[in-house]
Formats: sequence, C-alpha cells, structure tokens
Amino acid sequence: MVKIKLYTKSYCPFCHRAIEILKNLNVDFENFEVNTMQNGEEIYEKIKEKTGHQTVPQIFINDKFIGGCDELEELNESGELKELIGS
Repeated sequence: MVKIKLYTKSYCPFCHRAIEILKNLNVDFENFEVNTMQNGEEIYEKIKEKTGHQTVPQIFINDKFIGGCDELEELNESGELKELIGS
C-alpha cells in the first residue's frame, strides 16, 4: 500500500491544488496542516531541515520526498504519479 503524506498550511493555494490532484486520483493520503495542529511549526521546521525545501506543500510518497505542488503536477501530467501510486 502506498503511503502519501502532505505537510500543508490551510491558507496556501498550492497546498489546496496538491490536495485536489490527489483527491481526483481517488488515493488515500494523510494531510498534516502544520499551521493549525499542535506543535505544527516544530514539525514543519524539522521537515524543512530534512528536505531543504522551504515552502509548502511538502509531499512524500512512501517516505520519499517528491517536492511540492509543481513537482506533483509534473508527475501527474507525465503519468509518473499514477505509476508511483500504482493506480
């Protein structure tokens, strides 16, 4: 089973777009809205250190960082995203 995790902020249009892409593919994912959750900013700082990526969303598929919304859109348009998630 594919594990997809997103680290997002509630007001971010790029985060909303990434969520929309995944919903349209009918895949399960976990969304961690770091600006609304307890200790969210701490978690977000650790994620940024791990990835070197400074913006949201931060998207992981099977614990591998794939990037943000632009990278997700590219994977989706090329068909690679369906391969990664096995749909």
